[in-house]
Amino acid sequence: MAIWVATRKTGNMNMAVTQLEPYILKGSIKVIDRFFSVPVDYAKPDGPHIRVFVRNLIPLVEAKGSGTDAAESDLPYLLYLQGGPGFGVDLSLSVDLGNALHKKKYQTLWLDPRGTGLSTPITADIFQTKQMDDEAIAKYLKHFRADNIVRDCETIRHFLLDGKKDPEARKWTIFGQSFGGFCAATYLSFHSDGLKEVFITGGIPPMVDSPDAVYEALVLKVEERNQVYYAKYPQDVRNVRRILGFLEDNNVVFPNGGNLTVSRWLQLGVNFGSHGGIDRVHQLVFRAITDLDTFGKLSYGLLNSVQSAQSFDTNPIYAVLHEPIYCQGRMAGWSAHRVIQKNDRFIWGKVKLMSDNVPIYFTGEMIFPDMFQDYHHLRPLQGAAELLACDEDWPMLYDKEALKKNKVKVNAATYYDDMYVDFGLVQQAASVIGNVEQLITNQSFHDGIRKHMENILTTLFDLSKRERD
Repeated sequence: MAIWVATRKTGNMNMAVTQLEPYILKGSIKVIDRFFSVPVDYAKPDGPHIRVFVRNLIPLVEAKGSGTDAAESDLPYLLYLQGGPGFGVDLSLSVDLGNALHKKKYQTLWLDPRGTGLSTPITADIFQTKQMDDEAIAKYLKHFRADNIVRDCETIRHFLLDGKKDPEARKWTIFGQSFGGFCAATYLSFHSDGLKEVFITGGIPPMVDSPDAVYEALVLKVEERNQVYYAKYPQDVRNVRRILGFLEDNNVVFPNGGNLTVSRWLQLGVNFGSHGGIDRVHQLVFRAITDLDTFGKLSYGLLNSVQSAQSFDTNPIYAVLHEPIYCQGRMAGWSAHRVIQKNDRFIWGKVKLMSDNVPIYFTGEMIFPDMFQDYHHLRPLQGAAELLACDEDWPMLYDKEALKKNKVKVNAATYYDDMYVDFGLVQQAASVIGNVEQLITNQSFHDGIRKHMENILTTLFDLSKRERD
């Protein structure tokens, strides 16, 4: 139930904010949920609006004189920017990471980026209900990249902090994981005056204008992780080949109506980039082989497990904008598909003709045209995805000159073996951004903030001190 709705003039637009009734979580964490009405296109503030959801967690034990609104408002804000693109905030992470950040005497904000979670989520059926054609859908989706996510953040910051007398108190700290780090770099490029400090984990973005260089680099890491997989589970060389042979000869349909094709099975390799991912894929292979031995087909349980392991049906932005998040004035042109075609080890049509001891490689965090046929809820977006892949009209996401002059402290955890954000491209980008300090480690993968949260946070906050021997 809403306890109040406020309308405020911010810049050249009127903004409506709905705040829901606060409640208290275990551990004396006060929760305030807010919805902000923001324009789809900031260049047209009087045009269509969407709602953006942000959850405010306030550690009452850290607020001096807790129990008063004034004491709570004195705690500085830290805004968490979610990875993706296309994912809302993971509430389990907001509890675990939130508790750790609250001990640093922050109150935290957890944003569902526009089009995700509770922020007017994008799903194919919504476009069908509105009877939008492919061109209209593509035009709409172009407003859901980092540039507009940052504009949403600035709208929220102005609402929460413009009333502060001290100019420094009108700034906040941001924490970007993965794609959230990309958004942080966009923030630093165009709105650094709103930032007090920046933390990034696995997300200093490659400073490119199209994704080709990204996938040319990442495919080498994906190859490496495939080699680790097959060295750990050599029996899966033949097992995976057998599964793909079955999929090639049979029409296998998921519970939700999607198709389990050769290409879609190989997309399970996206898991290789996270802690425990290789083992999770092996368990799916083991179960599939057991099904074939026992039933001569793949069971409902296995199909449901694979469907649940792949998030594109429920997070379509992850598919349609995954390559355009790199574009600045150039088209994506199905970059990953073009790059992967250069390496026969990823091509089942070629590997199946080789000796049965030759492994077929799984693919990584990559988007392919056939996904818009194989995933049930991506099918209505196929035409729009093709238009976006061929679109060159993408605005700039980074200002290198502004980044070189950056004075805001940036504290980043960078993973040498990251399969999603290439280490070499990260170092090139880090050399462009001023005032960056990095924790560089080969002991964590891309999801290190989950696996090694305490160690990573301790080091990042030590880096923040900028103390030198």
